[in-house]
Amino acid sequence: MFPRCGIRPCNVSSSLLRVEKEEQSPLSESWDVDEGLISKLKEQYKKERKGKKGVKRPNRCKLQDMLANLRDAEDLSSIQPPVAPPVRPSLPRLNEHPLGRTDEVEALTFPPSSGKSFIMGTDETLESELGLGELAGLTVANEAENLSYDITNNKDALRKTWNPKFTLRNHFDSIRGLAFHPVEPVLVTASEDHTLKMWNLQKTAPTKKCAALDVEPIYTFRAHRGPVLCVVMSSSGDQCFSGGLDGTIQCWNTPNPNIDPYDSYEPSVLRGALSGHTDAVWGLVYSSAHHRLLSCSGDGTVRLWSAADTTPAIAVFNENKELGVPSSVDLVCSDPAHMVTAFTNGRMGIFNMETRQLVLELESQAAGKPDAPCQINKVLSHPTLPITITAQEDRHIRFFDNNTGKLIHSMVAHLDAVTSLAVDPNGLYLMSGSHDCSVRLWNMESKTCIQEFTAHRKKFDESINDVAFHPTKCYIGSAGADALAKVFV
Repeated sequence: MFPRCGIRPCNVSSSLLRVEKEEQSPLSESWDVDEGLISKLKEQYKKERKGKKGVKRPNRCKLQDMLANLRDAEDLSSIQPPVAPPVRPSLPRLNEHPLGRTDEVEALTFPPSSGKSFIMGTDETLESELGLGELAGLTVANEAENLSYDITNNKDALRKTWNPKFTLRNHFDSIRGLAFHPVEPVLVTASEDHTLKMWNLQKTAPTKKCAALDVEPIYTFRAHRGPVLCVVMSSSGDQCFSGGLDGTIQCWNTPNPNIDPYDSYEPSVLRGALSGHTDAVWGLVYSSAHHRLLSCSGDGTVRLWSAADTTPAIAVFNENKELGVPSSVDLVCSDPAHMVTAFTNGRMGIFNMETRQLVLELESQAAGKPDAPCQINKVLSHPTLPITITAQEDRHIRFFDNNTGKLIHSMVAHLDAVTSLAVDPNGLYLMSGSHDCSVRLWNMESKTCIQEFTAHRKKFDESINDVAFHPTKCYIGSAGADALAKVFV
């Protein structure tokens, strides 16, 4: 008897045979492939995988630096006209005083470009300085900026983001000052270790764990008998001058930037000393208009020297300390015959270097506040406008009108004493350094901070002693109490 389902055994066996045949037929068709071709492809895949193992992934920091610069460079090439400077309607005085005018000081010979193209650099300059090659053609959107392409509305759209590039580590003590060569990628640093050192930024060596490059000094200047406090370079770059705690100003012939660091001593580098100060020389300024040198000293005097030889001072100012002890001096760019001097008591005066008379005393912040920490650490003359800028011990940066002597603007700029100032050659950006370990970049028109970076560590409550712009290249430098100098691009 069979179950009621009605399926007979013969029907079951025949259906099973049919299913087996259907399963076998597709299997035989699926394996109809050239096995030699498959093995060949496998070998090729293995070789490709093996080759990729040796490829090192690009450094993330380097990529970020390149993309940040490319972002700005592409914006600049698409927005900015190649020759005409950007329109700045709210600061008509810049338009009234074009950069190329003939009545400017001869010392300030800067490239005929707009301020923003100096900060940014042209596409060719960026490519050559950063070595981007084909990457320079990339376009990177900047999400942090306003997407407007109107230069007047989007003032900071073209600004450069500065990034650390070179670390100069060879001094044994705090670096007090630095000066860039006017044309070459070269700078000179002055240190409390009694020496100055010259560095060629094209002679670098990569460090292990950082995108920055280490630079070795190519020459060491030795003549001071104590800490070297300031350094300045001539407008041609053929000479440099240094002032020290020993009261002397040493004059040097700048060595060739390609000199071999291991060459024998060259006695012709040291030209001689300018003697006359009886205390530390705190500041030096070079004037190419008459090939003169200005110095200010702890002995209370400001002296004018001939930079061509080592003869005694041509003129002596503030000999009886009428205004106090000078801490900083600069040439008034809008009037080559005038200089501006700042004093430790907060007073400032503009002197006529020909008549040796005090022309104008600028408004003092010490009036009625005898106990206020009003010492001026650095005084600076704007390269195109009749404005004097000061860095002060009370954390302020102040702006004064050279015609009236009145205070134009005052701002708390740092968390600690402001020690140093520098303005880019076209007068659009101001850089400040402070003992709070930061370097800040300011828009001169709006007086706003557009970038801040921590550059140095503290040593005995001191941090950054000096900052500088390169006159013709996209470099800025900072000198620190941690015995390091850093260069940003």
